Amino acid sequence: MTDAPKYARSTPVEAWLEDIRLVDEDRFQIVLSLHKLVLSVNPAISDAVKYGGLLFSAGPPFCGIFSYTRHVSLEFSRGASLPDPHGVLEGEGKKRRHIKIERRGDIFKKNVREYVERAFAQAAGKPAGQRAAG
Repeated sequence: MTDAPKYARSTPVEAWLEDIRLVDEDRFQIVLSLHKLVLSVNPAISDAVKYGGLLFSAGPPFCGIFSYTRHVSLEFSRGASLPDPHGVLEGEGKKRRHIKIERRGDIFKKNVREYVERAFAQAAGKPAGQRAAG
């Protein structure tokens, strides 16, 4: 059993992260940074592998990380109702919006934490302009 791959005994989230690392180290670093950022917003946030990505919940799911060939997408379940003061939300569906991340620096440049905090507050039932305390 000592020859088993690292992810064989890990959680599904760790295995998903390891799969990305094995394919593309740069994309893995983006995903890992986003993963840590989302979880740091509030200790009540949980993560799970679903729909080919990582889904984050605080009661209801509020965002997810999905890795594509040339970028990583941070998707918001109810993103159409989020304020977009920085003009970074993409998508035109009735409910969902996403932020496309191509480099780790985009996480800061696109004010990702602000959007995650707003989406979490929305999922946790906080008033519109109030961010959830962490």
